[in-house]
Amino acid sequence: MFKRIVKKVFGTKHDRQIKKIMPLVHRINDLEKTLEPLSEDQLKAKTGEFKERLDKGEPLDSLLPEAYAVVREASRRVLGMRHYDVQMIGGIAMHRGMVLEMRTGEGKTLTATSALYLNALTGRGAHLITVNDYLASRDAEWMGEIYNYLGLSVGTIVNGMFHRERQKAYRADITYGTNNEFGFDYLRDNMKETIEKYVQRELHYAIVDEVDSILIDEARTPLIISGESAKPAALYKTVDKAIPSLRRDLDYVVDEKAGTVQLTDAGVDRVERLLGCDNLYARENVSLKHHVDQALRAHVLYKRDVKYLVEGGEIVIVDEFTGRKMSGRRWSDGLHQAIEAKENVPIQPESQTLATITYQNYFRMYEKLAGMTGTADTEAEEFHKIYNLECIVVPTNRPIARDDMDDVVYKNEKGKFRAVVEQIRECHERGQPVLVGTTSVDKSQVIHALLDRAKIPHSVLNAKQHQREAYVVAQAGRKHAVTVATNMAGRGTDIILGGNPEMMAKAHFDPEENPEEFAKLHEGLKEQCAAEKKEVLALGGLFILGTERHESRRIDNQLRGRAGRQGDPGGSRFFLSLEDDLMRIFGADRITGLMERLGMEEDVPIEAPMVNKSIEGAQEKVEAMHFDTRKNLFEYDNVMNEQRKAIYALRRQILEGRYQPEILDDEARKEQQAKLPPPPDKSGPHTVASLRETMRERTVAIIDHHCRRRLADAGLDPDVSEPFPPDGILAHDLTHDLYRHYGSRVVLDDVATDRAKVIERSLEVIASSLIQQRERIHDLCYEHVERTVTELCPEDVHPDEWDLEGVEEEMKTRFYIAVDLSDVDDDINALVDDCWGQVEASLLEREQEFGLYTFLYQIRRIYLREIDEQWIAHLKNIEDLRAGIGLRGYANRDPKNTYKVEGFKLFRDMWESISQTVLDDVLQMRLSEEDRRRAEEGAEYESTLTKASRRRERGAAARRSSGSLDKLDAAAKAAVAKLKAGNIGGPSLDPAQAAKAAMAQRARLQAQAAKANQAAAPSVPVPTTDETILKAQAQALANMKSSKGSKKKSGRRKRRKKAETEEV
Repeated sequence: MFKRIVKKVFGTKHDRQIKKIMPLVHRINDLEKTLEPLSEDQLKAKTGEFKERLDKGEPLDSLLPEAYAVVREASRRVLGMRHYDVQMIGGIAMHRGMVLEMRTGEGKTLTATSALYLNALTGRGAHLITVNDYLASRDAEWMGEIYNYLGLSVGTIVNGMFHRERQKAYRADITYGTNNEFGFDYLRDNMKETIEKYVQRELHYAIVDEVDSILIDEARTPLIISGESAKPAALYKTVDKAIPSLRRDLDYVVDEKAGTVQLTDAGVDRVERLLGCDNLYARENVSLKHHVDQALRAHVLYKRDVKYLVEGGEIVIVDEFTGRKMSGRRWSDGLHQAIEAKENVPIQPESQTLATITYQNYFRMYEKLAGMTGTADTEAEEFHKIYNLECIVVPTNRPIARDDMDDVVYKNEKGKFRAVVEQIRECHERGQPVLVGTTSVDKSQVIHALLDRAKIPHSVLNAKQHQREAYVVAQAGRKHAVTVATNMAGRGTDIILGGNPEMMAKAHFDPEENPEEFAKLHEGLKEQCAAEKKEVLALGGLFILGTERHESRRIDNQLRGRAGRQGDPGGSRFFLSLEDDLMRIFGADRITGLMERLGMEEDVPIEAPMVNKSIEGAQEKVEAMHFDTRKNLFEYDNVMNEQRKAIYALRRQILEGRYQPEILDDEARKEQQAKLPPPPDKSGPHTVASLRETMRERTVAIIDHHCRRRLADAGLDPDVSEPFPPDGILAHDLTHDLYRHYGSRVVLDDVATDRAKVIERSLEVIASSLIQQRERIHDLCYEHVERTVTELCPEDVHPDEWDLEGVEEEMKTRFYIAVDLSDVDDDINALVDDCWGQVEASLLEREQEFGLYTFLYQIRRIYLREIDEQWIAHLKNIEDLRAGIGLRGYANRDPKNTYKVEGFKLFRDMWESISQTVLDDVLQMRLSEEDRRRAEEGAEYESTLTKASRRRERGAAARRSSGSLDKLDAAAKAAVAKLKAGNIGGPSLDPAQAAKAAMAQRARLQAQAAKANQAAAPSVPVPTTDETILKAQAQALANMKSSKGSKKKSGRRKRRKKAETEEV
């Protein structure tokens, strides 16, 4: 009572939120009048104006009213669609990072455009994430007309795209795609061997369409990238033959609420007899027990045409929430193989987890996240607790006219289905369209068979007809239409009363291939559909008939929400039976007792408010159980999430050629607002300044080579002393070239039109990166030296008791250095410095032997190999830990806390193992005679190349005037000979590639000299070094040592800083 009074006086929370937003909507409406008179060019110029204002420091929020008004005007001109005020409210809420509940048919697709446009102005990307490829492609093409009109680019991420297409789509200002693709691209990126192959940019801003489906319903299923395991498939078939002879409740028990099945003692005895096993729980039979458990789950819990389909000799998973096929997805941990054995289809190799993440932790990495759906408020608590997102319910543009009738409950399914068919017949005969909702493919097939028997024409939409989804749903509002659909099939596609003329026309003509025929048919169908709509409205609009309540109220509300869009009339009713899963498993005892006491027949339903309350109570039980499941998964995955972020941050730093004193991933830096100290500018004999000069000729040659290619491609003369294209460099291509040679990523977009700035930026970034890469391995070695000395010679122990022989032995076996510590001072720091001085000299000798670039390149390869191999092994160890952690509860230990402690220990061990293995491999690296010869010739060749480049520049005019081919041809032949001899100086070109490149170079040189067709300029082969080696190790190792170790700075850095201060 008190809540109702407060609500009446002060309004709901959503009313108060909307009241705060309305002043902004009024400002947008006022600005709209000033934009209408603008020409197209003036309106399009607004985007550039907004970006300039942002560059000058104006906050994004201050642009909101103008930007939203511009989007509204552009939409009106391009699409003929003007944003309603409620759509503007929704756009403002999503810009603020809220979850928007907007009823079906209210135009969520258009609502998102304003928030996406505003956040894309920053140049950091804005993502719209939806549930399937069709909606992603449709919305990107449809709404893309607005963005393109205003000068922003649009990309689409769908299944089956190639690498370059994905990179281009992610670099667009606004990117549409599916949740699966975004999540898997993140995992795939963090398995790549070069930063240039990454497709995703930073995760800046995202709007998740159907946010409840993606962040709530699918949160229980993690994304997993798997590789093949070596486990044999024969055991699956052997175990599968034994399962059918087991008896329910005698040999195994099923808990349908929890979705589990377990063998009883009698069942264990029976399995042991059937498989010829003495003790199923013996250590040597652990794998056998696992196979039995998975085979039992496959037979008892995973039903064909409900959980999966069998198509083309393969098991295809069906999404339990949408009813859609999930092609290419497989259950892990041997479950998929158990189902393949059950269905007698070829058994694919078992998978091994290579990378994994949950949707919960993926989407929490976005700097700003928003969402929209037709049903969010029922899950407001979970959105807030897990994602820190507030919900807002936006009122409909027009009042809802749908009649939601009470549920009717029958004694059994037979009586229910008879009533369903009669209700459909009644609607069909009078012409009222009907949408029949089912909870599984199996149930939709039952309805389909009953309607066939009753001779009622209808369309079926389930996972088996996935390709027809959009067309079938779009026509579900036609007169006499009967459409049977699973759960949320067609979600995101409007059901237009009278039919969708555009979809009907597309069924006959492709608008791109036959635009004239399509337009003509479309116009004719528009008139037909408009007339039919009036008839359907008079019949009561679309009728929703639910055949079973879903476990979640949201999904039932989504089904109901398909009718009554934009104030249209409509109706909905659910037909249930006591044999439905929800009623049977989750407590319909009161209803069952009532029907039995009344002696009701199977064809006589019960209909009362008490029934609705009982059903809602059952659904609340299920929702609470699933929330606990998701929360539990979230808490366990949080442990892995921190580890994942640490390892991926280290990996990315190595790829990018960075080395910062601390490992903090981007999200952690933003959250903690950590002030990172500048990277080191000195390492051993090298400084940033000295390396700039050392690399100058080589780097300028790479840049000039790129510029000559660009000039030649443009039909201009590439043979000039300082080549530079009139429109500047291709920043991405030159970044790639420099990255291949130095393993350093140089961003050149903002200086692409200035040759001098391109050169200086490249030198500065690369020199700094090389210093950082070098410091990484030196700090790693120093830490091992320091740890060895302090462990064997503790400060709190008298020097007479120090194990100096142990230190000498460690230096010999680990670093291959003979040290004599017999006369060392009784000073721990002096002892560390003495050992480190000799190790540092050894590293410098090895660096000179390899050459700096090759040395760092090899270290990077070792690091990446160890990170990838040991991370995969760690994932398996974590899986095993998680599988058995529940047993700790029997020992009165909190499983979650135990998992955190032991999971961290596994991670620490993995991290230290990576460090030790890298250290061992680096110290054992040796140049073969062939490598040594190639390195020496590479250095000589580079010098020759630079001199030849100068000669070419001085003689360019003479060559152009004489047109002589002889000298140029000789130079080309010499280049070919050099390359064929293997003088390429770096690890990324093999002789075949070199020869091929040289022949192409010679051809280009000849063509240029002959002036045949302005062919490309001579290529400048420069020694390459593929990628980077970078930071991360020192801090991460320190983080996982003792608390004392985690708080103190590296002693090497301390002493180096002290020495520099004394020198000053």
